[in-house]
Amino acid sequence: EGEKMSKSLGNFVTIHELLNTDKFGGRKWSGEVLRLAMLMTHYRQPIDWTVNRLQEATSRRLRWLGPTVSRGLPEKGKVDERVVASLSDDLNCTEAFGILDDLARLARSTETHDPATAAHNLAASLKWLGVAKDEDFAVARASSEHLSSSIKAAMAGQSLEDIQSRIAARLEARKRKDFKESDRIRDELANMGITLKDSKNKETGEIETTWEVAR
Repeated sequence: EGEKMSKSLGNFVTIHELLNTDKFGGRKWSGEVLRLAMLMTHYRQPIDWTVNRLQEATSRRLRWLGPTVSRGLPEKGKVDERVVASLSDDLNCTEAFGILDDLARLARSTETHDPATAAHNLAASLKWLGVAKDEDFAVARASSEHLSSSIKAAMAGQSLEDIQSRIAARLEARKRKDFKESDRIRDELANMGITLKDSKNKETGEIETTWEVAR
């Protein structure tokens, strides 16, 4: 957070603590997010290790995974040659990540000639870089909506049961017009990386809430 990290200052944190405790930022961080956060700074430069940096890495990873969870699988694609060329040039990760951003845009585009190939190649490149693993592409193989939701929750480092419980509590708060509590739960979920969307059921008139992993 802008200061030198040292035990004497009490701001020292280990990779083990980041992976297994909520000491930094109030939550655990996946190895893929930590790796990406490090690679976002060139190896010749010092890293400013902040919660915002980890949140940025989480969001960027999820933006890349957006199209791949629906149709991209690593085993069907190949590592983009431009990514390899960028890393071969003194580990130019900034350029490599820009190429991944382009692949993600192509995979999402309805005007792209072959979006599926872009999604597969993005998936293969992400896995090769070590910022994604097989489990991140499991939604594409999910055999049910419940399994798909469970996987998406796990991608955000949360459990499906906990997310559903908080959403139910928020709906109850709305019914009794306790909007302060409703907003508190919504903000709490947002901090967990979960975005809510409210809509009205046309038949019953009841408010229904869906959720997605923030990107």
